[in-house]
Amino acid sequence: MEAGQLMIEPEIKERFDRFIRDKGLRRTVQRDVIVEAAFSTEDHFTAEQLWEMSRRIDPSTSRATLYRTLGLLVESGLLSEIDLGRDQKYYDPNFVDHPHHNHLICVDCGKVIEFEDDHIETLFDCITRRLGFRPTKKSMRIEACCDQLRKDGICENLLEMRLGKRGPARKATAPSSN
Repeated sequence: MEAGQLMIEPEIKERFDRFIRDKGLRRTVQRDVIVEAAFSTEDHFTAEQLWEMSRRIDPSTSRATLYRTLGLLVESGLLSEIDLGRDQKYYDPNFVDHPHHNHLICVDCGKVIEFEDDHIETLFDCITRRLGFRPTKKSMRIEACCDQLRKDGICENLLEMRLGKRGPARKATAPSSN
């Protein structure tokens, strides 16, 4: 999905504006462009991919501003830095609307499925309480092999990734078990 295809929720802009104002920073055009690019997609992205999306909106967007803004977005809790097992940091713009989602990652093709499950939430709660902890942040990453490659002998996600047509962190959403 290209930057600009989804409407950014006004709450995100307001929260970020309040956050940077409280830190004594000012709102800039480049920061606005980066926030727009980050929240105009539901896909996970790397800093490099975000820079490319931002430059499609405004070619003058600088890398230095991008990295500073990424840090501020993570610090503000609007963006989450995640490990998808590819020796690279990815950023997930979906934690604002779905703070308790988890990731299932195909080790063959890189497809990422986001899922929420009330049973897992209960299990997290039981484990942390039993061990005398109160969770402040929870995440689960399951690495597995998707059935398509095994079943069909070919996986379009794997072909696209190997041909360099897309990064490994394509996101899909699994139905909730509620």
